[in-house]
Amino acid sequence: MASRISSIVYRISTGRATLAGLLLFLYFLIGVLPAQSTRTGAAAGATGSPDTSFLYSTEDLYRMAETYGEAGRSAYVRARYTFDMIWPLVYLFFLATSISWSLARALPEGNRWRTLNLFPFPGWLLDMLENLGSSIVMINYPSRTAVLDLLTPAFTTLKWLFVSGSFLILVAAFAAAMWKGTRSRG
Repeated sequence: MASRISSIVYRISTGRATLAGLLLFLYFLIGVLPAQSTRTGAAAGATGSPDTSFLYSTEDLYRMAETYGEAGRSAYVRARYTFDMIWPLVYLFFLATSISWSLARALPEGNRWRTLNLFPFPGWLLDMLENLGSSIVMINYPSRTAVLDLLTPAFTTLKWLFVSGSFLILVAAFAAAMWKGTRSRG
């Protein structure tokens, strides 16, 4: 199953799709994220936000919910189901196509390392689970949301490990593709 999904991602990772993914990613990074960060910062204050934290506890999550206040919690949940549904798809598309494009040039077909192009997908899924969990906690506050309040911080940490790992894979794959390209010309 994983190899079939990997093959599909390779098929869509043409030069144009990869370039489109890069341009879309840069547009969000430069044009959309700063404005969203300002809105989030206004609601979050000094407490921060679950989705931008690497490590936080259940108590930290409830502290954030309390600090946000009713209007801040409402804005947080609204952002999770607007902006934060699109942004993870943008970085998933960018990472999956860029890694695939680079690995296709660095490694021969059939090489087991080529399935590293799937590494961004768990990060995306964990981001969605984090959004769901933190939103439910915010909606139910001040009541406790058993289980989700324990899982959400874990979703966040694991998300960041997969997303960061995906960028490391991208750098290594791109470097390997460039190295192979230079060797084949020389």
